[in-house]
Amino acid sequence: MVYSLKICFATTNKHKLEEARRILAGYGIDLEMVPEKKREIQSEKLEEIAEVAALEIAESLGIRVVTEDSGLFIQALNNFPGPYSAYTHDTIGCEGILDLMRNKTNRRAKFRAVVAYCESTQMPRSFIGIVQGNIAPKARGIQGFGFDPIFVPTEGDGRTFAQMTQQEKNQYSHRARAFRNFGEWFQEYQRSLK
Repeated sequence: MVYSLKICFATTNKHKLEEARRILAGYGIDLEMVPEKKREIQSEKLEEIAEVAALEIAESLGIRVVTEDSGLFIQALNNFPGPYSAYTHDTIGCEGILDLMRNKTNRRAKFRAVVAYCESTQMPRSFIGIVQGNIAPKARGIQGFGFDPIFVPTEGDGRTFAQMTQQEKNQYSHRARAFRNFGEWFQEYQRSLK
């Protein structure tokens, strides 16, 4: 693959970087990790969280940057943990969510991801990816990270994200969809500059 452009990805999560790199390679984009500690504002909107982080990093470092924020939204829990997914995973983990879901018949959930792109001279743009699914009755699988062991995508074959290879997960995942949306837009954007 010949890359036409390098873009910085502000993340300290190597799993997210690898997932995103695989997707964007198909668009001629090489992601370089910038382990810049991004400020995460408190907001109910993933778009706002990702865009503020992208804008601050693009302005402070003078670079093209993408940030990503995602969340697990569970219907029976009033869309909890939503934008607080990372904190929730760090504090109660998959088992804590499964405890909260005990005796719940509605197990519908969705993963939502927002990729924000920003250059130091422009305002950020957001790209969204969503995957519908259900919360599994118990954790299954050892691949992936976060809530992957308890999320079963509706479009899949009954396996959790953690039971899939990265390539299989990227067929359905919210993050892959958001990065594909970004990649398609970015190719058009680059053509418009020529």
